Parts: sequence; C-alpha cells; structure tokens
Amino acid sequence: MSSRVGFRFLNNSRFAFRNATAPFRRQAGQGFRFQSTEAGAEQQGSFFQRMWTSPVGVKTVHFWAPVMKWALVIAGISDFNRPAEKLSLTQNAALMGTGAIWTRWCLIIKPRNVLLAAVNFFLGCVGVVQVSRIYMYRKGLEGSAEGAAKDMEKEAVESAKGVVTAAEGAVKAVGEKAN
Repeated sequence: MSSRVGFRFLNNSRFAFRNATAPFRRQAGQGFRFQSTEAGAEQQGSFFQRMWTSPVGVKTVHFWAPVMKWALVIAGISDFNRPAEKLSLTQNAALMGTGAIWTRWCLIIKPRNVLLAAVNFFLGCVGVVQVSRIYMYRKGLEGSAEGAAKDMEKEAVESAKGVVTAAEGAVKAVGEKAN
C-alpha cells in the first residue's frame, strides 16, 4: 500500500517538475537557449515551479546552505541544558559573531537571501544566550562583574595566542618541507 501512495505522488508531481524545467530544454533544430518570460510570469504556475525557477530556489546553494545551517542552531539550542561551566566561550562567541555579521550580509548580497538571514539571526541569538550564561556563571563565581569580564578576556586572548602559535608552526613545517 505504501508503495502505491509513493507511486501516485510521483505521477502527480511529475507534471509540475516537467513544466518547471521546460524553459531549459532544447528546442528541435535550435541551439540551447533560455525562453524569455514576460514580467510577472514567474508569479504564475504551481508552488513547485516557482521554487524550482527562483534565484534562491531548491536547485541552488542559496536554499541548501540555510537548511544545513539549521543544524548549528539546533546544536546550540541543545546546549541550553548543559551546565555553564562546560560551555566554550570561544565557540559561542564565534557563533554569536558569525550570526551577527552574516545576518546583515545576507540582506546586502544579490539575490537577497532571507532564509539564510533568518538562520544566521537565530544562530546569533543562540550565541548571545550562551555567552550571557557563561558570563553570569563566572560572575557568580568571582562575585563581581569585572572579575568575570577579565577572566573571559584572558581566555579569549589565550585562545587567540594558541591559534597564532599553531599557524606559525604550520608555516615553519611547510617551509622546512619546501627546502
């Protein structure tokens, strides 16, 4: 029974997908060319046709990048249950920063990608919540806000120095291999 339902869905949706790809098919006796459409013609047709031919539609990276990036948001939300002492400040600060930067950038680029802006906005929100949880935890341990902020700053500086040291080591290794 389940195979019949899938078969019916395939047969019913085949017509919509066939019409969506019609402008890209070769015409007999002609070279490959796109058919032009009148202004507003893309508003006509089924939902599947509009999603297929859209500049941020299903066949582009502009659609699949936000879909895959929701995994980061879900992972960040699942960390809400973890104790604050086990959270990484640098990781959550990076999520917060990339969420803020790319939310703005997604609204500037052409085609404007609202789906990617939405996922980046929520990624930034998750980062803000987690960084604030880490800050409040460390503030509670230290007893003052200045001590917690200095501790967080010290951790960020140490992490950056570790990255620089690792990069310098990699450059030296590549230089030694070249000689």
